[in-house]
Amino acid sequence: MVPIGHVLAISGILFTMGVVGVLIRRSALVIFMSIELMLNAANLAFVAMARDLARMDGQIFAFFVMAVAASEAAVGLAIIVAIFRRRNTTDVDHVALMKW
Repeated sequence: MVPIGHVLAISGILFTMGVVGVLIRRSALVIFMSIELMLNAANLAFVAMARDLARMDGQIFAFFVMAVAASEAAVGLAIIVAIFRRRNTTDVDHVALMKW
């Protein structure tokens, strides 16, 4: 059994890596992957706390977060592909203005 503190520390590190990726990177795909990393870090924390408290609430929340992440992946990738086809770049500085 891994102690809950270690699992939450890993979750915090993953979440921090995702935040840094969102703040530093300029590619829409990398930002998108960083957001997915943050959602997975939250899932890890939910499941770890649910296991520690012997309840199912955290696993139910993790299931809903996975559903939101899946829908976000479908819609987000479609938007990124549409922007890339229109502008030939995924750099967020070039598409910051929503002017076509």
